[in-house]
Amino acid sequence: MKKNMKVSPFYLPHPQNRPVQWVIASKPVPYPEAIARMEERVGAIYRGEAREMVWLLEHPPLYSAGTSANTKDLIDPGRFPVFSSGRGGQYTYHGPGQRVAYVMLDLRERGRDVRALVRALEEWIILALAELGVKGEVHDDRIGVWVTRRDAGKVREDKVAAIGIRLRHWISFHGISLNVSPDLSHFEGIVPCGIRDHGVTSLKGLGLVSDMKVVDAALQKAFIEVFGELKIMDEFGY
Repeated sequence: MKKNMKVSPFYLPHPQNRPVQWVIASKPVPYPEAIARMEERVGAIYRGEAREMVWLLEHPPLYSAGTSANTKDLIDPGRFPVFSSGRGGQYTYHGPGQRVAYVMLDLRERGRDVRALVRALEEWIILALAELGVKGEVHDDRIGVWVTRRDAGKVREDKVAAIGIRLRHWISFHGISLNVSPDLSHFEGIVPCGIRDHGVTSLKGLGLVSDMKVVDAALQKAFIEVFGELKIMDEFGY
């Protein structure tokens, strides 16, 4: 950690303070390609051939089904391509204006504690949102990060970020998706994460920043507070 850098109470460091590679894709990445590249990277990390990595990107519009997905929650299956994914969770939407961050960390070095990883991911999003002027919240009865809003005199809770991970040999992959400025009507083709009683929002929908570069800077700063140092890379590599 840099001197005087704040540390989250959910700090989940690498014991050797080895920097995590941080890569931002320059153009949208098709979902099958992203999955294949993550699979390859997870194997390389497991074998000691590559460093841990966070890959930030956007996808073309699609729905993905997690391991707990209920087909009844796919309301409009013909709207966008639907992909089965190995991550935890149910149906979610990915598309332009949404920052997806695939997180490939070695939990053999970070405690082998899945719950600690999920809590650290939640804290990462909450700290980044705070940097952007948003109070993010988590709830014991549902996954993700939420914001409380007042609408027509009523209090409502809307999801602003989703979390879905998978582990292989204690290496994590998949990760988080933060709604920056996506078309929120695209979520209408599914029941997001199987939750019918609450809505979905975005930073733009909250009247806040929708510049992806500003959001990425907040995510980068918050990641260091929770997981430790980064090595900025120009492209996906080893």
